[in-house]
Amino acid sequence: MSVRGKNLQIDNIEFNVSDIARSKAFYGGVFGWTFVDYGPTYTEFSDGRLTGGFTTGEPVRPGGPLVILYCDDLNEAQQRLKAAGAIITRDTFSFPGGSRFHFKDPDGYELAVWTAQA
Repeated sequence: MSVRGKNLQIDNIEFNVSDIARSKAFYGGVFGWTFVDYGPTYTEFSDGRLTGGFTTGEPVRPGGPLVILYCDDLNEAQQRLKAAGAIITRDTFSFPGGSRFHFKDPDGYELAVWTAQA
């Protein structure tokens, strides 16, 4: 991993995916993530703040903790996700502190996008 986190903070998120190129195109196209390849079965991603990885070394296993991304404009993010083939699993809803929606990526992982705007 290229950057080391601080003690006791989330440092990395790893997705088991079926197609690394597809995942790079999806997340790079929608969220602007950048990538560093470490061989044919692993690529590191960065959103500019947090790093993680895509690997084909294990079976795809959607589920686990909900990864939540921040975005200033939920409507724009939702349109970009739909155009990239994402499935919106929960329409935009308000909660104390803002609004968010949930989506599934091409491998079936559910993530959320939130904004501080109600």
